[in-house]
Parts: sequence; C-alpha cells; structure tokens
Amino acid sequence: MTNLSTQAVIAQPVFFSGAAEIDLAALHKLNPQRYPFLLESVAKGQLGAFSILMAQPSEAIQLNPQQAPQIFIERAKQAFAETQTTEIQIRLGDLSATADSDQLLQQAQQLPFKGGWFAYFSYDYAQAIEPVLNLPESQFPLANLTRCHAGVVLDHLNQQLWLLLETEHADLLPEMLAEIEEVLQAPAQISSHVEIADLHEENPQKYLDGVKAIKEYILAGDVFQVNLSRLWQANLAEQQDYLQVYQALRINNPAPFATLACLQDQNQQPWQIISSSPERLVKYDYSWVDTRPIAGTRRRSEDAAADQALMDELIAHPKERAEHIMLIDLERNDLGRICQPGTVEVNELMVIESYEHVHHIVSNVRGKLRDGFSPLDIVHALFPGGTITGCPKIRCMEIVAELEQMPREAYTGSLGYINLDGSLDLNILIRTLIQNQQEGKQVIQFRAGAGIVADSDPQFELVETRHKARGLLRAFGLQDA
Repeated sequence: MTNLSTQAVIAQPVFFSGAAEIDLAALHKLNPQRYPFLLESVAKGQLGAFSILMAQPSEAIQLNPQQAPQIFIERAKQAFAETQTTEIQIRLGDLSATADSDQLLQQAQQLPFKGGWFAYFSYDYAQAIEPVLNLPESQFPLANLTRCHAGVVLDHLNQQLWLLLETEHADLLPEMLAEIEEVLQAPAQISSHVEIADLHEENPQKYLDGVKAIKEYILAGDVFQVNLSRLWQANLAEQQDYLQVYQALRINNPAPFATLACLQDQNQQPWQIISSSPERLVKYDYSWVDTRPIAGTRRRSEDAAADQALMDELIAHPKERAEHIMLIDLERNDLGRICQPGTVEVNELMVIESYEHVHHIVSNVRGKLRDGFSPLDIVHALFPGGTITGCPKIRCMEIVAELEQMPREAYTGSLGYINLDGSLDLNILIRTLIQNQQEGKQVIQFRAGAGIVADSDPQFELVETRHKARGLLRAFGLQDA
C-alpha cells in the first residue's frame, strides 16, 4: 500500500428520538463478523464520552504462542508505516446536508476513532518487549492488530450516533445504516446476570504465601512493590453465551473502558475478551501522551456516611499515598523514554474516582511526544502498566511469574484503537474475563490482584482481591460475593 498524506473518511450522523441510545452490543449480535470489537463507555463522564464499535475488519497481524516476537514487531511497524497518514480529512455523508452542517463537521472531527487498527496486547506480551523475561507459556495469542475500515461511534454528550467509513468502503454505507435501523427498532434484550457452574476460586493459601514471599523480596531490596493476582474459573451454563456475559458485566460493574473483543486463536478457534475496566494505559492525541495510573483501592458502602469515610480513609492513608507516588514516578520515567525533555508532568494528582464497587486513587501523567516514534513504540514505552506489575517492572514481573505460576493472558494487558494518523487510546485490562470453549463447555476465567508493599497484611490483601472481583461475580448472580 502506498503511504498516503491524507485519508478521506465519510462521517454520517444518525440522530436519536429523545434520550434513547442504541445498544452497540446488539449491533454486534446482528452481524458479529462486521462488528467484532466493542469499546464501550458504560460509566459516563470525562473518560466516558464516547463508545466505539469497530467495523469492517480485514487483515490481522497476530503473535501466537511460540512464535518469534520480532517478526510480529517488524510486521506491525511496517504496517503502521504503510498506512499512517499525516491528516484524516472528514466529509459529511450525503444525508447530512442541513443548516447545521458546519457544526456537524466540527463534531465529527472530535470523534475518537476514524478508521485504523484494533490493538490487543496480553500481559505476557511483555516478554516481546523485554526478552530477558521468561514468562509462563500462554494458551491464547499474545497480541493482535486488526485493520478496521469503519466504525460506529456513540457520542454520549451530544446524544448522536455516527457512522464512519474510509472512502474506499463508502459502498457499505446503505447496508450499515440498514443494520443500525434494524437494531433501533428491535426490542432490547439485556441479560442482568448469567448462570455458571463449578465456580473455582484459586486456593487462598497460595495467595497468602505469595504475599509473604513478596514481603521477603522487599526486605531483601529486590523490589519496592509487587502486584500479585489470583484466578477464578467457572463453566457457563447451557444456552448462555459471551454476549450475555458482557451484558451482565456492564450492568453489574459499569466502567469507562468496557470491552467486548471477539478473536481467534492459532487454531482458528474463537475466544472472547470481556472487560469492564476503569483504567487507561495510554492515550496519544497528536501532541500529548497521557497515562492514568490507578493505585489505591477501598470497597464501597451502601451507607452514604460510611462510603464517605472510606474515601477519606483511602486518600489519607500513608501506605496508599506512598504506593501511589512511587507509581507516578515510574510512569514519569516510562514517559521520559519517548517524550520531549522537560515536558513530562503530573497534571492531575491523586483524585478519587468512584465506581460501582470500589473507590480508587487516580492521577494523570503526560508528556509531549518526540519525533520519530511509531504507535508501537508508544505502547512499548508504557507496557505493561506499572500499577499492575509493581516497581521496578522487570524484577516484579519475574517474581509474579514465580509466584502465580501461570500466564495472565488478557488480564493486565491492554486493548484499544490506533487511528491511521497515529493517535491512539488503550486501556489496562483489569476487571476482565476470558471466555472460550473447552471440551464442549464454555469456560470463563478472570483474575484480581492487589499491590503488595513492605507492611502489607496478607489477609487484608486477600480481601482486597475479592472486593475487586465482586462486580464480575455479581454478573453471575452471586450477590453476596
């Protein structure tokens, strides 16, 4: 493909009646081959202004287990170089001729995804970046980049739905509009919970022993903090599927970086990533590279006064504050690899963000990108997020592999989009499920973890993993989880 300086994109707005919103998951269900990747902002707000259903996939670049990572990296960088543009030119669709066309065009230019790449990196992809690592072998692919030529973008603030297509695929506009109309007219079918069988929670004693081992590593001077996680696994009841799991999860654990991604493994067998994550790994918007670390957690209370007390305790707790500041420094160092000297800053320091089941301490760290870096270079500089490894990263990942004794797969990896102009936004995959078929059964698995420091109480950290797992377990009707 010839390198283009400008990519033309058609933006077709679709307007709602009243405050109704389309269920993008229902559009996926109607045509999963056309709409395989949903990036949904279920918790609205500053971080949740848009939802994106990536569409019309074509070529995919995938790193499977036991394949050479360098081949994937070279193919990805070449593909980005061949498709990257310096400008994305938006024009309104033919159905958009109104007196407000200038305003519509301005709104279209603010849409986050305009055609490009779906991007997924498992936690275990870290060994492709740091070859010194020897992580447990994965069952699922370590990375996937899929070219997507269209997207359906829901603007929650302006209550608009946009259909965007690269001009080479303009002939799909009538088909996709017809599919959107079909979904808008169909009655909603939402699952608030799904049934599971044979739920298995990893042995608590293994986790308690792991916390104690990490404290010994800290006392020995190996590390300052390590994020240790544990596994839950179950079989999905008959007549239930991944889409019902996703619908139940977004109801029970709403978050700004929810995800449903349908992929295939090295044997062409389907598997799904189902996530309701609150955390961003990296965003690049032509100038600034942002990362938004979460470190520090408290459960929520149904009593308003008790809930406020938990927030106050969290933000004032010396351990939580020290851990958070340490991770901010780690992110500043990561950004320093790719950003202009003197531009790295903390522009939002230690604020509380509250979700359905937990409160978090969150900061925003950013810097201005230096010239000469590809989208993959940006990901590599920040990946994996320091909040889910610990500090220093490489030694922490070695200790995690030793103590967890299994691949993390999607958990604490990253997923999102990369536009043709190089702008991007990727989450950190926490509150995340993997679903696939094993021996005729639909198997789901997920992990939850906690950051371990020198004065961590093993029993308290075990309880914290269960607090973080609560929203996922409630999606399966376990109300007392």
